[in-house]
Amino acid sequence: MSVLLEFSMFPTDRGESVSTPVSLVVAEIRASGLLYRLTPMGTIVESDQLGPVLSLVERCYRVLEQTGCRRVYASLKLDIRSGQKNRMQAKLDSVKKKIGDVAI
Repeated sequence: MSVLLEFSMFPTDRGESVSTPVSLVVAEIRASGLLYRLTPMGTIVESDQLGPVLSLVERCYRVLEQTGCRRVYASLKLDIRSGQKNRMQAKLDSVKKKIGDVAI
């Protein structure tokens, strides 16, 4: 099984710039040991099970909660596929095979 999670999470009660609390969330993602890719608008995480990515989302929320955030926005997208692995890279490779190099 391959579980891809694309998500963003940030406080809405911390003013205009949220890079400091978002950095704490990214540090939690990095510490999870899951394969991930940071993008300007969110993070993509890959696992071979659903549980670890859902648990990660909760831990990321707890990180923000511990800093005193009282309101958090989160957006999540899941792509779950049986019988597949390494889809974060394989999906990119599939497009590159069809049209050549792409910016990532």
